[in-house]
Amino acid sequence: MGLSVGLCVFLLIFIHWQDEKSYEQWIPDKENIYFVENRNAAFGIMSSSSYPEIFVSKEKFSEIEDCTVLNDWGKQKLSFGNNSAYVSGTATVDSFFRFFAFEKVAGNFQNALSDDGKIALSLETAHQLFGDDYPNAIGKTVKTDSDEKNYVVTAIYKIPAGNTVFKPGFLHRNPYLEESKDKWTNFNYNGFFKLKSGTDIKVLENKLSKQMQQQDEIESKKWGYTVDKKSPAMVYLTPISTMKLDAKSEGISKGDKKSIMILLGLSVLILSLSGINLINLKTAQSSQRAKEVGVRKVVGSSKSKLVLQFLLETFMICMAAYIIAFAMVELLLPSYNKFLNKEIRLNDFTLFIYTGLFLIVFSLISGLIPALYLSNFKPINTLKGNFARSKNGVWLRNGILTLQLIISSFFIICSLIIHTQVSYMMNKDLGFKGDQAIQINFKKSNWENSFNVNKYKRLKVELAKIPGVTDVTGSVNSIGSGTANASIVKLATDTTKSIQTMLGGIDENFLRFYKIKFVSGRDLNWKKASDTINGAVVNETFAGKLGYNPKTALDKEFFTGWDGKKKYKILGVVKDINYSGVNQLIEPIVYFNYDRNWVKNNMSNLQIKLSGDDINGTLERIKEFWTTKAEPGYPYDFEFVDKQFAKTFEKFQKQQTLFTTLNVVVLVIALLGLFALSSLLIEQKLKDVAIKKTLGADERTIVWDLTKRFLLICVIAVFISIPFGYYAMNEWLKDFAYRIDMPVWPYVLSLILLLLLTFIVVSFKAYRATKINLVKYLKYE
Repeated sequence: MGLSVGLCVFLLIFIHWQDEKSYEQWIPDKENIYFVENRNAAFGIMSSSSYPEIFVSKEKFSEIEDCTVLNDWGKQKLSFGNNSAYVSGTATVDSFFRFFAFEKVAGNFQNALSDDGKIALSLETAHQLFGDDYPNAIGKTVKTDSDEKNYVVTAIYKIPAGNTVFKPGFLHRNPYLEESKDKWTNFNYNGFFKLKSGTDIKVLENKLSKQMQQQDEIESKKWGYTVDKKSPAMVYLTPISTMKLDAKSEGISKGDKKSIMILLGLSVLILSLSGINLINLKTAQSSQRAKEVGVRKVVGSSKSKLVLQFLLETFMICMAAYIIAFAMVELLLPSYNKFLNKEIRLNDFTLFIYTGLFLIVFSLISGLIPALYLSNFKPINTLKGNFARSKNGVWLRNGILTLQLIISSFFIICSLIIHTQVSYMMNKDLGFKGDQAIQINFKKSNWENSFNVNKYKRLKVELAKIPGVTDVTGSVNSIGSGTANASIVKLATDTTKSIQTMLGGIDENFLRFYKIKFVSGRDLNWKKASDTINGAVVNETFAGKLGYNPKTALDKEFFTGWDGKKKYKILGVVKDINYSGVNQLIEPIVYFNYDRNWVKNNMSNLQIKLSGDDINGTLERIKEFWTTKAEPGYPYDFEFVDKQFAKTFEKFQKQQTLFTTLNVVVLVIALLGLFALSSLLIEQKLKDVAIKKTLGADERTIVWDLTKRFLLICVIAVFISIPFGYYAMNEWLKDFAYRIDMPVWPYVLSLILLLLLTFIVVSFKAYRATKINLVKYLKYE
């Protein structure tokens, strides 16, 4: 049973790892296609590239055979006649299909996206718009609801069945390409290169990096900022086949490789624990097999035959556990998929080949030690009954038991520290009050002609009239959603001093809405023209990055990268609030009147505060308004702001859950092994117990004599595990900008807990040993 559970845990994590590795394996020329990533001093490593970086490089460097760019623009509503489809759209260029060989259903991929009036649809989207007549959709016109623009259908493609991050419901040509042709440092596109076979990637990366460094120098002179020589621009090329896990930036729907590898390593530890149980029990059972080995050797059996016999026995146990483990995986898979938000299936034949080979190797390793141990018994000793006195056997069992308890202690220590860190994050003062506040993002939006801002103003007035709504506000960057818009600011008195900052375009009541506290100064006053034109409120981090404290920062002026040569003046400094998650550093932010520059059309959400009375009724009234008047025909959803922020540490809550589950599994396997081993060893000492009882020893003395060796091993194991636990958790905590100090109590609690569990498990059998029938064990003495 212990082996089955260990194999089950290993298989679940192994298939998750295999699933993550399988992304983009369907692409025919994947070994020559590379994802382009950039790094600079202001923004760190980015998953985006600039237009000239991609297209000029193709003409400049002979190693590059082809290139393409794409942008996921989220979901949009397409319509044809009375039919509509709300699907994800990707803006790209005509070379897209030369990189991503989607199966063609209808039309022609050549020149399918050669101008702004063409569109290619996925099979699912075509079905929704044209029904069963979708093969005849080529040449027909569909309309986007956001800008009411007409597109001619040129192709229908089928999204690949294999794992992929590229699942566009439709494709159209990016209309902003012409505006980007000479903007080398506007990183707006996901870029890809197709390279010639045999290209030296490192050499090409160096060429691309030098090119971007030269362009960075040119741009710095143009815009008046200083290039950071210590952190020059760099370009990285990541194979598209490993992009899902190995992208250096946030990538495109990037997986969490570090967590997967940690979990895979831990699952191997658990499996090792199961193997240790098997080895320990097999060697401890030697008393039951010793005379058999002696007799077999006397009648002529060779050592190799005995080893083969014991190996086959171990393989049969492992095979039975393997079958049970797969049955357990099949039962747990639906819940596991829900937890991971995946659709993993046990339909990959290679999985059974890999795990089958692993089973053979595992059986060989776990079976060889007991097989050699048992086959080495000398016939003269085993037939006389002297085998049990072997010091090698005792040392082997003690060593293996110590290793088992080291692993158990390691898991307990790590689980307690992970739980403490996650609890610290969840209880940290975030600097804002987001309770009873919801956010609704616009589904229908248009970034041109002031569509978004006009919609925001209109809906804000309408929503405020709904009973149960106490306040309505909006902002360019949303709490819990990370950085949507960022730029560079320069100090007016020293333009060489510049920092990257978030654009805090906000409505008048935003800071009051979230009860954000002022450290110094005051809020923006919408009735003062100077406040609305060039007034700014900044956070503590912004002031600190420019070299000021909250008081000295007041009345200081700075230039911005988003508003030309206009000077902004700091009127107030507020406490830091976290937009991206408590595992990341708080970023500088400038709060200003959203309605004074181009930022206003990024107001594509509404944040609504609800009265504490009849919240459900208020939510229903908002839903009715939204689905009938605000965005009829669009799916409706909202998010409580505090829950939206809670999603930023959802990953770590899942790690906590997984680690706690693994910890329970480890303890169960370890205690099962400990119980079985102690039972066997105590059974071998029953004659000693009988003699001690006859000589007048009480039960307490006998129980202590039988358990103290196990308790000593437990103490040694915990002390050995402490440096491993400390190192592992210190590395894990490095991911957090705001972390706990390494606590001592998990190490102490691990020792107490393991001692207690060991004593309970062993003393149970030891106490039963004191109740034996003395005559049975002493009748021949």
